[in-house]
Amino acid sequence: MQNEYKENGMIMFINMAGVALAYILLGISLWLSVDVPLSTKGYWAMGIILLTISLINVVKYKFDMRMNSDRLNRIEEARNEKILEDALREDM
Repeated sequence: MQNEYKENGMIMFINMAGVALAYILLGISLWLSVDVPLSTKGYWAMGIILLTISLINVVKYKFDMRMNSDRLNRIEEARNEKILEDALREDM
């Protein structure tokens, strides 16, 4: 279990570094483009930030839905196991 956490941590670090690098490169390209007015650059930046927030929310909600379904499956399995144990005790 601890090994899985370390692997997930490394994957998260690599992904976060990639996102940070993408933002830095995008910021540099927006900063250096002289043909685009500053108001348009700000509009593009706001769009990118809002898109990022939306993507984070989508991933979070999908993760929460998966966690809820896993929790319900575990409850269902525990209930079925309890029913089987009770049925076997009655037979004896």
